[in-house]
Amino acid sequence: MRKHVSFLSASMILAVMACAKRPTLLGPTPVPRIGNTDSLNRARADSIARADSIRQAELARQKAVEDSLNALRAQEQRDAAQNADVMAVLTSTIYFDFDQSLLTDAAQTLLNAKITVLRAHPSIRVRITGHTDQRGSAEYNLALGLRRAAEAKAFLVANGIDASRLEILSMGEEQPAAQGTGEAVWSKNRRDEFSPIANVDSGR
Repeated sequence: MRKHVSFLSASMILAVMACAKRPTLLGPTPVPRIGNTDSLNRARADSIARADSIRQAELARQKAVEDSLNALRAQEQRDAAQNADVMAVLTSTIYFDFDQSLLTDAAQTLLNAKITVLRAHPSIRVRITGHTDQRGSAEYNLALGLRRAAEAKAFLVANGIDASRLEILSMGEEQPAAQGTGEAVWSKNRRDEFSPIANVDSGR
């Protein structure tokens, strides 16, 4: 009986030892997929490059638009300044001596400047309004104001401005530029005023 137990014990020990020595089977070591990583990196780099290109193109477009707007504003400012100069010349007032409709040298100088503007802007029409100081009767002053306006118109026409572009009117003493009495006041009221009027033919 003891021999039989010992035999079984020895068999079990050998079986355990055999199991202990059996090597553990391991799975294959994963190999890094280098090619796929490179492709992802290239795709990512291409995507970044495309996004940067789009951003640069948008910035360039925005700058072009801004430059265009700035150029337009600058041109508008130049045009406005030029128009202001034109209007300043066109609307400048001429003055007369007491009870006179003859043009003074200063008046002729201003009219010559108006001629330059009118030649450069053939669509402009002008109303010339004659004024007087308050001395004299209302009827006399209306007639004197009209003679003053007509004298200015005649000068412009004689220098090449079409008469159809010029309209004359008299206000006599009714619209003084200055109030009061004395030569300093009266000299400001003896005048012709010039104002652009709508061009009926062109609808402006």
